[in-house]
Amino acid sequence: MDEFMLAAIEEAKKGLAEGGIPIGSVLVHEGKIIGRGHNRRVQKGSAILHGEMDALEHAGRQPASVYRNSVLYTTLSPCSMCSGAIALYGIPKVVIGENLTFMGEEAWLESKGVKLEHAHDATCKQLMEEFIEANPDLWNEDIGE
Repeated sequence: MDEFMLAAIEEAKKGLAEGGIPIGSVLVHEGKIIGRGHNRRVQKGSAILHGEMDALEHAGRQPASVYRNSVLYTTLSPCSMCSGAIALYGIPKVVIGENLTFMGEEAWLESKGVKLEHAHDATCKQLMEEFIEANPDLWNEDIGE
């Protein structure tokens, strides 16, 4: 498995261990992780700290050229909010762990020229399936339902 998807999965597991939603993400620039994060909405009482947003936050302020030469790895298909951030910063490629438990704005991202790669990762899928089954109300809150 790709080392960067493994890092995103590690982040997802951290989130779950903290009592949060198991979604992780890493931002990679020139073969190096510059930002890592996991969904911390529950832990921080945040409205916006999805895994991708947390990874971008931990990458810190970067010049546009860094984002435009980076790849975002995420364990779950990006939602509308995270997709908007991906497009805003011009991140050209997203590697998605799985999109069966939740299909985000993939068609919209592609319409913006973002290249999507699907890992179809069983661990990512299992983490989400087990979490959603055990915590349907929290999951629905996270996706705005």
